[in-house]
Amino acid sequence: MNYYIIAGEASGDLHGSNLMKALLNKDVNANFRFWGGDLMQEVSDGLVKHYKELAFMGFLEVIMNLKTISKNLSFCKEDILNYNPDVIIFIDYPGFNLRIAKWAKQKGFKTHYYISPQIWAWKENRINDIKRDVDKMYVILPFEKTFYENKHHYPVEFVGHPLLDAIADRTQVDEYEFRKQYALSDKPIIALLPGSRKQEISKMLSVMLSVVDKFPKHQFVIAGAPSQDFNFYKTFIKNKNISFVSNKTYDLLSLSVAALVTSGTATLETAIFKIPQVVCYKGSWLSYQIGKRLVNLKYISLVNLIMDKEVVKELIQDEFNTKNLNHELTIILDPKKRSEIFINYYDLEKKLGGKGASEKTAKFIFKAIKT
Repeated sequence: MNYYIIAGEASGDLHGSNLMKALLNKDVNANFRFWGGDLMQEVSDGLVKHYKELAFMGFLEVIMNLKTISKNLSFCKEDILNYNPDVIIFIDYPGFNLRIAKWAKQKGFKTHYYISPQIWAWKENRINDIKRDVDKMYVILPFEKTFYENKHHYPVEFVGHPLLDAIADRTQVDEYEFRKQYALSDKPIIALLPGSRKQEISKMLSVMLSVVDKFPKHQFVIAGAPSQDFNFYKTFIKNKNISFVSNKTYDLLSLSVAALVTSGTATLETAIFKIPQVVCYKGSWLSYQIGKRLVNLKYISLVNLIMDKEVVKELIQDEFNTKNLNHELTIILDPKKRSEIFINYYDLEKKLGGKGASEKTAKFIFKAIKT
C-alpha cells in the first residue's frame, strides 16, 4: 500500500516515524511519501518537505507568511495527485492538514487523522470540518474520546499516547559517558527545555537563565532542538554553570533532577520521565491577548489538563519572571514536594493508557484500507 503522511512539527516527526515502523510490521509492501523530518527519513525514503520549512509560530508570523503557506498547500495537493496514495495520514498540524483533508475528501482519497487537533481547547467549530472530511480519527488523550463521542457524536479510537512508546523503547544512556561527552560536572542537572522555534527559544531562555546564579550547587543544561544550530544558542551561554546538548532531550531528562519546560509536548515528556518541572510560557503581547480570548482552558500544560488539577506549576506571560521562577524551582527541589509530584506522575501514566499507540493505530489504518 502507498501511504502519504503529513507531519509539520518535530513531535509529529517522532510519532510519524514510529507509526511508519508499525505500518511496515503490518504491511511488508508499504511505501511512504511524507512531510516530516529526520526521524521519518531514517525509516524510509520519500521526504517531500522538512518540518523546518513549515514552522510558523503565533498569529502574526502566520499572517506574514500566508503566501508561503498557500504555495505549500498547492504543492502538497499536486504531489498527492501524482503519488495517488491508498490513504493520507494527517498528524496533528491542523491549520495545514484540515485544509488538505477537505480537498482530499472531495477528490475521493481516504483520510485518517492521527493525533487530533486540540479543538477541545480552541476552534471547536472545526468539529464540522472533521466530521465531513476525516474518515477515521485516532486520539491520544483520554478525555478526547469523551469530548468527541459524548459531546459531538463523532466516533473515534483512543489508542493511548505514543510518547509512552517512544520513551519506553529508548536505550538508557550511560551517565558517566554522557557527562564526559558534554563536559558536565558531577553536580545535579537542571534541564532547560526552551522549545524548538527561534523566537520561542529567545523569550524562554532569557528568563530561564536568569536564575542560574541562585542555584550554584546545580548545573543548568540547555536541551538544544534539532532544528537549531549551536551558534544560535551560543549567544545565551554567558555563565560557566550553563552547558548545552543538542538533540539529546530524552537522555538529558533521564539524568536530571528538575526541569524548566516551555509549554507543549515537552511537559508531558518530562512527566513521563518523572522529573519535577516548572512549566513556562511567554508569547508576544498581541498573540497572548488574542489567544487568551480564544482558548477556554483552566491550564496550558498537558499534564494538568489530563489530571484536571494543578500537578505542575504554570508560569504564564507576566508571571514568567525571575522572581517567580526562582521561587518555584526552589519548591520542586524540596524532597517532600518531589514525593507528591512523583505520585501524581504515576497516576498520569495510568490515565495515558499504556504502551502500543503506534501499533494500535497502524492496525486500524491497515485494516481500514484493505477493506
